[in-house]
Amino acid sequence: MKKIFKIFKILLTVLLAAYSVIVIGFLFFSDKEDRYDFASHSQGSYLSQSMFEVLKFQNPQNDEIYFEQSVPFNKRGDYEKGFELLNKAVEYNPRVHLGYRGYMKLRFLRDFKGAIIDFDKLDKLTPNVIDTPWGEDIDFLRGEAYFGLGEYEKAIKHFDQSIENQGENWAEIQSYVYLGICETKLQNFDKAIVSYNRAINQSKYVCEAHLGLAKVYNEIGEIEKAKEHIIKAEEYFQYKRNDPYNEFLNEIYKSDILTLKSNLGV
Repeated sequence: MKKIFKIFKILLTVLLAAYSVIVIGFLFFSDKEDRYDFASHSQGSYLSQSMFEVLKFQNPQNDEIYFEQSVPFNKRGDYEKGFELLNKAVEYNPRVHLGYRGYMKLRFLRDFKGAIIDFDKLDKLTPNVIDTPWGEDIDFLRGEAYFGLGEYEKAIKHFDQSIENQGENWAEIQSYVYLGICETKLQNFDKAIVSYNRAINQSKYVCEAHLGLAKVYNEIGEIEKAKEHIIKAEEYFQYKRNDPYNEFLNEIYKSDILTLKSNLGV
């Protein structure tokens, strides 16, 4: 029995040693592209992070390594570590990563001033390009940032520019909603109504625009029109702007609609 146990221990030791050799070989000596792909597709795991550390040691100025390693930390909300890595990616390749960092500052950190700084820096690096950080028009994102700061006139300027960048019929439909909100904040009710209707002309399902119109019409005493649009806002609420990972600055809630409905006696 002791002999069998001893043989088993030897076999286990050999297997562990072989496994260690394979892992070490893969971590340090396999093709860099293969290791990078493995680490990227296994984001957040211990082995993935170990792989990234080795890759950084071997390629200390490779911006993509720092960027990919930052992603799982930011997804988990560990922004201190995530941005430590993301900042390195920006340092080594600002043209590629500034837009994403600005997007993250805007949407997840609510660091509106920091986001604007990043977007403006990116613009200076790409003077003849309309940038689209993380797939969104840069002026739309700048408009959101100024909206978050309560600087509504500057927000209007950038939402208008975003519409010009993309074209009236191709612009982000929420640009018109934001314009409506900004004009309402500035007490420019006629302009607000025009902006909200521009959104509805693109799609009748924009519940944010219907809610905005209901509020404006209620404010100026056109109660029947307010009732008409609050009913539509509720009807199309299922189409609201929504993201499971973050709350938008112009996000609406069912309670907003129900409260106004009650006030209007609907």
